[in-house]
Amino acid sequence: MSSPGKPHSLNVELPANLEAVYTNFALISHTPSEVIVDLAQLLPNQPQVRVKTRAIMTPLNAKLLLRALQENLSKYAAAYGEITLPGKG
Repeated sequence: MSSPGKPHSLNVELPANLEAVYTNFALISHTPSEVIVDLAQLLPNQPQVRVKTRAIMTPLNAKLLLRALQENLSKYAAAYGEITLPGKG
């Protein structure tokens, strides 16, 4: 098993029938050994949020995901402009 700091090549398979799920809401919780991310759809005029998928990972993998998201959002901002949060004009 390689260490998290050393890059290596992976062959990632995307199945032809993989269903993409649109989400615009996340609920994040944790236990001492897991981080749980529920991805959901919040629709206008609907009082209920519907969870579409749940991802469970170790705290280490959650931290690596956070780092990957930060890196990708930095690249996105460099290409398309800074992402402005609501209420942060």
